[in-house]
Amino acid sequence: MTSMSDTLIKRSVLLRMFLIGGLTVALLIPSLLITGLVDERETTRDSAVSEVSDKWGNAQTIAGPILTVVYRVPSYTTKERIVYTTGLAHFLPESLVVSATIQPEVRHRGMYEVVLYSSRIQFRGTFAAPAFAQLGIPAEDILWDKAFLTLGISDLKGVKEGISIQFDDQTLVADPGVNADEVLTTGINVHPKVSPSAKAYAFSASLDLNGSGQLMFVPVGKETRVTVASPWGNPSFIGNTLPVRRVVSEGTFAADWKVLHLNRNFPQQWAGKQFDISQASFGVKLLLPVDEYQKTTRAAKYAIMFIVFTFLAFFLTEILNKKVIHPIQYALIGFALLLFYVLLLSISEQMAFNYAYVISSAGIILLVGGYTRSVLTSNVAALAIAGIMILLYGFMYVLLQLEDYALLLGSVGLFLILALVMYLTRRIDWFAIGAKQEGV
Repeated sequence: MTSMSDTLIKRSVLLRMFLIGGLTVALLIPSLLITGLVDERETTRDSAVSEVSDKWGNAQTIAGPILTVVYRVPSYTTKERIVYTTGLAHFLPESLVVSATIQPEVRHRGMYEVVLYSSRIQFRGTFAAPAFAQLGIPAEDILWDKAFLTLGISDLKGVKEGISIQFDDQTLVADPGVNADEVLTTGINVHPKVSPSAKAYAFSASLDLNGSGQLMFVPVGKETRVTVASPWGNPSFIGNTLPVRRVVSEGTFAADWKVLHLNRNFPQQWAGKQFDISQASFGVKLLLPVDEYQKTTRAAKYAIMFIVFTFLAFFLTEILNKKVIHPIQYALIGFALLLFYVLLLSISEQMAFNYAYVISSAGIILLVGGYTRSVLTSNVAALAIAGIMILLYGFMYVLLQLEDYALLLGSVGLFLILALVMYLTRRIDWFAIGAKQEGV
């Protein structure tokens, strides 16, 4: 026998609307769990990428070279003598020209892809004679024989070959580490011979460096010019400065930067630990063509829209065909819509995102369409529901491709959908339907 509650649900349009609305809100909980699942899988991917990068070489940031000269600082005076401590004066190049070529390589850790690279980086430039008078340091307190030159390298595991630095007529073999961490914390150093009589110093060096993901540079020159080229077609130019010229074609890119000392927030020379020069860094990130987790997360944000419009389509089908769909059947349809995102996530980890999207959406459309045919015993209703779902999944696919215009297209699309629903239901007498079903 049909229970009183079932009879009430069948007869009351308003009650069914409230039940469908409550079910829609309840389905937001599993949709949030799906978003959490995507984040968890992305974290797993990032861990795999980090594991490979830690062994090959992490994202690299190159800073320098920086010339540091030690000087004496009077600390206190005894009856017999003056006791000194030491300070460090740091001097940046007048000009710095960097040329880098990046050879990328995609490796796999399980089913995850990791972008690694080998790079060849060449430096050349000049230092002006240190102007200690501008720093208020007396000439007699300067310890020229303790000067050192430092080149910052963020991950020394990536160094492939020994490094020699040409400093004027001196060829200096680099040692690992930095002699002081006032400016740089990791890198290499040499001890050139500097003289108070020199007017300028020229330098050059070559560096073979492994890294992963991105390569950054700190503009330490009064004028810094950087050129980067690579056979990689998906670069992202990141950091504090964009390139003045960039050419990106299918499979390659080249970019040039020019940065003046006026474009950054630290001077050409200073004493002690005063500035964080890493804030001025810029460079390039090697992107994978598709980030399936980012796209799946964006797709999951439209879950509520899919549920609302699909339930609305079924509710209107009830009204027009005078057949009642049970709330449990609505729930099953809602779970099928949410299953799409799980399918999309799992399949996109194994193949291209676009193929995964087509397979997942086609499976859900067939499932819901077939279920509609069984419940409503109407081929027309099943085809109508399937057609609506095809439009919705096609609409979302376009939104995922047009990231910059997603909000504009989404708002216009929702407006058109609402206008269509209002047009199709303009002649429905809701009072008459409610009265008839409730036996008024």
